Amino acid sequence: MALLHEDRLLPVDPGVRALAHELYDMVKDAPIISPHGHTDPRWFALNEAFPDPAQLFVTPDHYVFRMLHSQGVPLEALGVPRADGGATQTDGRKIWHLFAQNYHLFRATPSRIWLDYAFETIFGFTERLSAETADLYYDRISQALQRPEMRPRALFEQFNIEVIATTESPLDDLKWHRMIRESGWGGRVITAYRPDPVVDPDFEGFAGNVETFCQLGGQSGTSFAAYLDAHRDRRAYFASFGATATDHGHPTAQTLNLDAAAAQALYDKVLSGKADAKEREAFRAQMLTEMAKLSCEDGLVMQLHPGSARNHSDPVQARFGRDKGYDIPTRTDYVSALKPLLDAVGQDPDLRVILFTLDETTYARELAPLAGVYPCLRLGPAWWFHDSFEGMWRYREMTTETAGFYNTVGFNDDTRAYLSIPARHDVARRVDAGFLATLVATGRLTEEEAPEVMHDLTHRLARQAYKL
Repeated sequence: MALLHEDRLLPVDPGVRALAHELYDMVKDAPIISPHGHTDPRWFALNEAFPDPAQLFVTPDHYVFRMLHSQGVPLEALGVPRADGGATQTDGRKIWHLFAQNYHLFRATPSRIWLDYAFETIFGFTERLSAETADLYYDRISQALQRPEMRPRALFEQFNIEVIATTESPLDDLKWHRMIRESGWGGRVITAYRPDPVVDPDFEGFAGNVETFCQLGGQSGTSFAAYLDAHRDRRAYFASFGATATDHGHPTAQTLNLDAAAAQALYDKVLSGKADAKEREAFRAQMLTEMAKLSCEDGLVMQLHPGSARNHSDPVQARFGRDKGYDIPTRTDYVSALKPLLDAVGQDPDLRVILFTLDETTYARELAPLAGVYPCLRLGPAWWFHDSFEGMWRYREMTTETAGFYNTVGFNDDTRAYLSIPARHDVARRVDAGFLATLVATGRLTEEEAPEVMHDLTHRLARQAYKL
């Protein structure tokens, strides 16, 4: 018995399903374009074997450990590192048993499809993971991880990854990317510029981060102009390691376009630590517009994904640090929030601003109409809680009629779990095949057009949007 249903995620109607299968078969082995990822560049630099199944599937993947944690499993028991260096479980088999005993929690979730895809297609399992099969899984995966074909670079080639972007702080020296380059290996692993630590006054250590950042950018002064010049320098440094995009995880989409004197005063206030919440938000808003202006200069694509109440649990952040599954969607305004940025640079045809959202209610009401008219805007695919069958289908339904396909950018796999990358792209390709087949069946797309659109959604739009 296979873990995966052959017709999973495809339309139920037999005729539509048959066409969807044809479309899917055209692209199922197409190259993977992964322009917005959070995998660890040291994997590709060092090319070492993954330590054990728990370190591969459980401990680094917030999709997995947040579900277990929601049922009362302590993060320490899953090996999630503590911020203070305190004790956590280090026995991979014990972590794996805890995961296996609770695998039923993932029924009907995207994680279940991604995990079963990896278990079946990479490791050959046909038995479902459970408490009874935990040791079978652990032993077989552990043995497989010792083989050369399971090293990160070999998997990169096995998965047919054409390019993958990691995401680094502007304070990062990019040593792992330098090591990849100097190794002579041909895999294309590029970085992306994520300036949050030096543009968000609420980021821990903000003032110190800015001081270090300006020094790295060759700026000794404290003026706002010197600070922007440091961004120019660091963006160019990242571009020298393949970066084609920036990445901005702001809590809102608010933008401002202050004059030089007002921007300097605001910069001074936030660096002093005396800015109130409204002023800190104003600085983030100003910096989104500044980043867009810099993109007009250097050509880097700008990615904006607001609307997440990040690190919602103060106790969990204090104990484990950032990005531990407590990012919760919030309501987001785009129409009025983005207007200052769009008034400043929105008509520049060379600028690309890719918008993501966690607020699905904005797709049809705000995002599709904005992307359907502003030359600089493109829509990113469903992200985080919506990178799922239902989320992707709703995304297509609510954006296509207004923005079309060509104001979107294909599929991004926003993942930290390496083996989930091909699984996520497989889900996206099945969703798009089913959606296009439905359009053909209802007379909104011809059968001759569908294959071209299928290839566009799978890889061409991502290459184009991210200048790859």
